[in-house]
Amino acid sequence: MKKILWIFGTGLLILTIIVVIGVGFYLGPIVKVGMESVGPKTIQVPIKVDSVDVTLLNGTAQVKGLMVGNPEGYTAPQAISIGSIGVRVDPFSVLSEKIVIHSIQVKSPQITFEGGLRNNNLSRIMDNVNAFAKKVLPPGNKPAPKIVVDDFLISSAKVYVNLKGWGSKKMTLPLPDIHLTDLGKSTGGLTPDQLAQVILSSIISETIKAVSVSVTGAVQDVQNTSKTVVDDVNEIAKSIKSLFGK
Repeated sequence: MKKILWIFGTGLLILTIIVVIGVGFYLGPIVKVGMESVGPKTIQVPIKVDSVDVTLLNGTAQVKGLMVGNPEGYTAPQAISIGSIGVRVDPFSVLSEKIVIHSIQVKSPQITFEGGLRNNNLSRIMDNVNAFAKKVLPPGNKPAPKIVVDDFLISSAKVYVNLKGWGSKKMTLPLPDIHLTDLGKSTGGLTPDQLAQVILSSIISETIKAVSVSVTGAVQDVQNTSKTVVDDVNEIAKSIKSLFGK
């Protein structure tokens, strides 16, 4: 009898593992479709993903070839392009009301900054996210699960700048690493749009700082600086202060 139970238990365990692996195999394409269909409703620009690989056994996922499109009126084909994103999640939390993500690592993203310091493609996307976050769910709609992120890191990012109002100045700038921790922990979790707000605001803040420092430095190297340029630099400084005052 014990032998039969042992064989039955072993067979059940093997079957469970096979099911988990099978679900993980099909979950990647499902997540990919979700990102490409739900994401654009939040940020109002196209999102394309090459592939998503999910391993439920250890709670890891790999997103490859993520492209975030540019809003209408801007010339670059995309606002953000990322080769690889690594995610490590608590697998037991995926189906709960609060998803716990242990880490998100974004490596070598390419960010396009197009426009002015205060009105640009990134700020337009941020406005779209803010507008979506204010929408009220229709009656009967189930709220989105809350998300907690223990560790979020963007490393080795580059910004391709097409700055309007300065003779369409173009340059490529490195961004310092963006490292955020304990996102949503103190509030019981963030909704997906709230998480997008936090991450986008960090990217925009660091991008504007890098662009303003570069432009201001270039202006200081010019001996005969016109009053118009000086006024523009002062406006940049005000933009930075107002951004961090929010």
